[in-house]
Amino acid sequence: MRGLDGGGTGVRRGLGMTVAASASAAGSGSAASVSARARITAAPDGRGGTALPLLGGAGPIAPRRTRSADPAAARVTLVGAMSAPLNGDRLALEVRAEAGAALRVDGSAAMLALPGRTTGPARYDVRLQVGEGGRLHWLPEQLVSVRGSELRQHLRAEVARGGRLVVRDEQVLGRAGEEPGRLGSRLTVRYGARPLFDQELDLGPGAPGWDGGAVLGGHRAVGQLLLVGTEKTDEQRLLDWNPGESAVVTPLAGPALLVTAVARDALRLRRVLDSALTFTSW
Repeated sequence: MRGLDGGGTGVRRGLGMTVAASASAAGSGSAASVSARARITAAPDGRGGTALPLLGGAGPIAPRRTRSADPAAARVTLVGAMSAPLNGDRLALEVRAEAGAALRVDGSAAMLALPGRTTGPARYDVRLQVGEGGRLHWLPEQLVSVRGSELRQHLRAEVARGGRLVVRDEQVLGRAGEEPGRLGSRLTVRYGARPLFDQELDLGPGAPGWDGGAVLGGHRAVGQLLLVGTEKTDEQRLLDWNPGESAVVTPLAGPALLVTAVARDALRLRRVLDSALTFTSW
């Protein structure tokens, strides 16, 4: 929850945490914004499992270690500690799976990009690193663009040769019956120190042609499943898969595969992307 008290101080509360920041100028009409960074590092524990020597967050980003179904992998769940991102916020997350480590990062709930009293967009920057022989599954919940919000999101990934990465990236344009905010989303991936993939989407009011047939075609959910470090058997299974008219599978020079899908809502989008994962050994 965000508000302004009589002294011109923006306050947020959530999960027992309080963050306060002064407005830039008294009476200026601008609200406080939040800058927060979280870091996660996974490393082999020497016993066939994965340890988390670094697990820390601040403000809205609260990473928590949770039970993993894979004994070789560590699992971290991202918990929203307060309302974020609001316009003007600056959030950053760094995740590293060192050589030989296995890590799954998921989320407890969808992230809502919300309007704020500042005029500038919020920024959410995610950096993923995978060492040689490491595995990282980046599987957060959906990002929902709420009417009046403005968010710029950039996910960067660096994968060493022999590393494996799964990225699920989903955006939902507006809540039920609601027009969306403005959402810019970029995904940049390097494999073996060479460029592999770089794509940017600009969606919502003011973005040219975003709802036309060449982009969303009236759909309100769009997502991607990117698999880096794929094996030939996985590639063949996915290329033989028939996702219907709502999705397409694209082989990349990596080795990597990209599944892109659109859907009427978040539930249908997740079903398509989850179905794609069942055709792999990941």
